[in-house]
Amino acid sequence: VPHTEVYINDITTAPVTTQGPIIEKHDAFPSNTNVNYIEVVNDKHIKVRTWERGAGATLACGTGSCASAVMSFEKGLTGREVDVELYLGTLHISYLEDGTVLMTGPAEEVFETELPID
Repeated sequence: VPHTEVYINDITTAPVTTQGPIIEKHDAFPSNTNVNYIEVVNDKHIKVRTWERGAGATLACGTGSCASAVMSFEKGLTGREVDVELYLGTLHISYLEDGTVLMTGPAEEVFETELPID
């Protein structure tokens, strides 16, 4: 999934629903892109809001959190270990020296169903 990172000073002013859909469908991204707005709190903590291609504004995005953590490290803004604060909670992202990215956070069952297959 392609991700585009936009750094801002205050996550509460992120233009997720106004600018996100414009960037998502920009000609530079032939398959469209997710858009992550990032506020760097300190070298161990970032805040992220995401516009997902085809889905719109989301309450949390695992791949967006990973992409934001890696880019923040590569830009020298954070360390390899960072907490990513989202609307629904916080994920811990580890960017290992071999390029592996590990995501740790809560998971819960939202619903259970059975679907007939004819």
